[in-house]
Amino acid sequence: MQQVETQSLSEHIAKHISEQIIRGELVEGERIQELRIASELDVSRGSVREALLLLERTQLIEIFPRRGAIVSEMSALQVRALFEMTCLLLGQIVHRMAETWRPHEAERVQLLLEQLDAETRQGNTEKFYDLIFQGLADQHEMVGNPYLMRYYQEMLPSLRRSYFLTLNISKRELQESFELFKSITDAVLARKSHQATLFMEDFCRHLRNLVLESLTRMKQIELAWARRSRR
Repeated sequence: MQQVETQSLSEHIAKHISEQIIRGELVEGERIQELRIASELDVSRGSVREALLLLERTQLIEIFPRRGAIVSEMSALQVRALFEMTCLLLGQIVHRMAETWRPHEAERVQLLLEQLDAETRQGNTEKFYDLIFQGLADQHEMVGNPYLMRYYQEMLPSLRRSYFLTLNISKRELQESFELFKSITDAVLARKSHQATLFMEDFCRHLRNLVLESLTRMKQIELAWARRSRR
């Protein structure tokens, strides 16, 4: 029982740190202060270290001897690598969903589409993508492949960090994302597994490009501020 409680606490701490990274409160290259986190959450430093080991699997941080945990860089190269792997995993997930869904699961897919339509009309980008990627992560029973779902689950924080950069995209771009994802769900419900995989590639490519555009703008702003501060 004690082991379960410790693991639960470590996951809670890891989630707390990951949210700070995702939202830019901890920036790339910044060292994570174990004592500060322990004080904020009123936990032991050992629990924070356990959480950092969990968080390392998500690629949000890197742990170095004598230097501790450092927030990972987010570069165009890393974004491309992230979406390359995301596309492979999600392609397999929707492929399996198309082959195995049952009537009550099809109803859940339809409900998700209705929720996404509402978020699109409201222009709520973060909620829109959260619904998609967490919704796919919840399909363990339908997918029936624990290895695939575990690897995808570990990638979710890095995915959230990437699409958090796109919060200021236009409603037109968000509408395009919705239409692309609707094509995926239509193919899944028609049991066209190969087509669902191809549409998922289009969806991932579209989001990747939005993230890369946002990342470029962010880097340009950072560079401009750095130049101004040196004057």
